[in-house]
Amino acid sequence: MSRHAIQPPWEFLLSASKNSLQSYELTRLAHAANLRKEMTALLDQWLEENAAAMLARWLMEQRDHAVKCSDALHDADLRHPGTPSVSDNFFADAAASSPQTRNTA
Repeated sequence: MSRHAIQPPWEFLLSASKNSLQSYELTRLAHAANLRKEMTALLDQWLEENAAAMLARWLMEQRDHAVKCSDALHDADLRHPGTPSVSDNFFADAAASSPQTRNTA
């Protein structure tokens, strides 16, 4: 994108008729509107690209986190073999709370 200073054509503007000035004004406003449309399209594209990049970053971090958690659980199992797991506790509680019959004879 080139940067260049736009200088109005002073000699033309100072000597132009009202109709010529109106025409010049309309062409400048049309050009400004076209630039705004281009900028809006570029801004939308920029936002979409950044959102896609942020999604990829989030997915990488989630995978890294999952791997670290998995490794930590695996390491804990290796350090404490035979230690009951949470599911063991749950099933043990369910078995202990099942109704039992008493002999009252």
